[in-house]
Amino acid sequence: VLKVLSRIDSILRSPRAPPLMYRRSKGPVQNSAKENGQEGGFEHLPLTIEMWADQLMALKDLHKSLRKLSLELVPWHAAEAQENRESIRVEDLQFLVDTILEEIENKEKNSQTPSLPTLLAIVSHFQKLFDVNSLNGVYPRMNEVYTKLGEMTNAMRNLHELLELDCSAPPTVVVDTVGKLCDIINENVTEQVQQLLGTQDIHSIMKKLEEHECFFPPFQALIQDLLCLLEVSNLDDILPAVQNLK
Repeated sequence: VLKVLSRIDSILRSPRAPPLMYRRSKGPVQNSAKENGQEGGFEHLPLTIEMWADQLMALKDLHKSLRKLSLELVPWHAAEAQENRESIRVEDLQFLVDTILEEIENKEKNSQTPSLPTLLAIVSHFQKLFDVNSLNGVYPRMNEVYTKLGEMTNAMRNLHELLELDCSAPPTVVVDTVGKLCDIINENVTEQVQQLLGTQDIHSIMKKLEEHECFFPPFQALIQDLLCLLEVSNLDDILPAVQNLK
């Protein structure tokens, strides 16, 4: 027992040991022990070890407090929960403190880090731009805007390729190019109709269409009757069938 006590006492007296709150007693107990020839000086050990045990137990509470502080200040760096560990090391506490201090220093150095009022103003501006009535609707509307933006980006990319435009061409250039193509197509259609009807005047075109509406139904009925009477199925067979009747 004396050997164990001596070992503990040497540890407490080592330079690495923290300052003792309970010093060796200088009372009559120690003097009496020395007078009896016994190895004294260990009466302070229970108080010191008890004090150290209390400090070790307090490390868990301190660790929990630092964890809560870390979750509030730097939630993106929060490590996995360690409250259930049997022992908490000083290194764990030092790591939490260093992480918090590093983030605070970086925040002070980085002038571009937005403040809470700035973030609130950004959210409010987003709500006004995209007609979001509540904070709960911000994330769904963000997802919707992101989806629509992706669709528009893909559509513009495809139009650039189809129109053989440079990928850096702005949307106004794309719209103008599509408008020109539509004009060209409309002009070609108009020319083809004019050539088909043999006129350049819109009024003449309307007149010919009216004449067609008057002429075509009776003509179609006549052709159908001839097909039935001659017992043929094609227009090309009508003339030979009539010649055979002569």
